[in-house]
Amino acid sequence: MRSKTQYPINVKLLLLGFFLAFLLLFILRSSYSSSQQYPPPISETQTHSSKASNPTEEVEESTTCPPTQTCTKIPPSLAQALIHYSTSNITPQQTFKEISVTLRVLEKKSPCNFLVFGLGHDSLMWSSLNHGGRTVFLEEDKAWIEKIKQRVSSLESYHVEYNTKVHQAEELMKIGKGEDCTAVGDPRNSKCQLSLKGFPSEIYEIKWDLIMVDAPTGYFEDAPGRMSAIYTAGLIGRNREDGETDVFVHDVDRVVEDKFSKAFLCDGYLREQEGRIRHFTIPSHRANLGKPFCP
Repeated sequence: MRSKTQYPINVKLLLLGFFLAFLLLFILRSSYSSSQQYPPPISETQTHSSKASNPTEEVEESTTCPPTQTCTKIPPSLAQALIHYSTSNITPQQTFKEISVTLRVLEKKSPCNFLVFGLGHDSLMWSSLNHGGRTVFLEEDKAWIEKIKQRVSSLESYHVEYNTKVHQAEELMKIGKGEDCTAVGDPRNSKCQLSLKGFPSEIYEIKWDLIMVDAPTGYFEDAPGRMSAIYTAGLIGRNREDGETDVFVHDVDRVVEDKFSKAFLCDGYLREQEGRIRHFTIPSHRANLGKPFCP
């Protein structure tokens, strides 16, 4: 989730251009909605007719701004994001094409509920793209949370702990194939060792439309790894009452992210892969208890 290397300047320009395009689209949409909401102004013919029927009355011209103008202001979160990324020397870790995979879903579903494993330099971007919705970040490093909050206090984030290590991945994969792990239910009540149970209670109660797994750290043997995060994201999607959850996993070029996303988010639910990111659509299993864990 955090940027460890600086991308070339053209990626930064692409991101800035993307935000400007998003802003233009927002303004055009607001203007169109406003024109449909408010009646058209009185025509010139109607005005002259009114004057003729009431010659002693003067038609007063409004000196106040029409209410439609307030609809075209830049949302504060978007304005903050534009300034942040145009003045920062650090760019998001995902490439433009990888970001676009999630963006296409957000364009259809936002404003929505968006859960992100990881807090990083791209967090303000995700929050801004889900303008009007709720975007929550789960982060393993308390000190990192405080550092990001000093720069962007508006982000909603929570500290979480993981009790796994990357070197345990093979053993956890075997455990994940057992009956306890293929049973669908509330992650808090799951008997599966992969299920994460220490989140704030509302994380389990909200119906998440999108989930991004871009944390915890997973690039060395003693790091927590994303085994449990991937499994729990899939379980949350299956346990919703109805509908479906779009789950994105980043860094699938690594062994853990590759194997665990295929095993617990399922090849049959895979919708797209671009570079190092995969997009899965997980349907509700509560509406059909006989549905197999993977299709």
